Amino acid sequence: MIDNIDHKILNILQKNGRITNAGLASEIGLSPASTLERVRKLEDSGIIKSYHAKLDTNKLGLGIIAFIQVKLVRQRKDIFESFIGNIVDFDEIIECFHTTGSCDFILKITTRDMNSFQELLVQKLGEIEEIEKMETMVILSTYKDGQIQLTIDSRQ
Repeated sequence: MIDNIDHKILNILQKNGRITNAGLASEIGLSPASTLERVRKLEDSGIIKSYHAKLDTNKLGLGIIAFIQVKLVRQRKDIFESFIGNIVDFDEIIECFHTTGSCDFILKITTRDMNSFQELLVQKLGEIEEIEKMETMVILSTYKDGQIQLTIDSRQ
């Protein structure tokens, strides 16, 4: 079970994963040794999965960000596994979500431009026999790109 101090640690690390242990300790009011022990426990328990850099896709020349809703031909395990096996190595697909509702998967993709986007749709995804239907939503602007906000319970 995590407590309010763990919540504070997680909120701070989401905002600044590069903060030093001393800086983190100062912000939460614990000793550096206690802070490091808590962070290690959060890592060992799997609550903290990784640390990574958030990249600016425009500055990297990735001008297209889109979500693609994918409906498969049937709801069978072998079809799901085959679909996943086909897309796992497509660098353009940066996230894949298995969903409920009118589609089976939502893919988050990035490409350089419309030509490379069309190539992904036609020459890669379009060749996957397990796909019955795709619907694409191109991202025009992003107004919120945040983190999980953990609330601190004042009763603890």
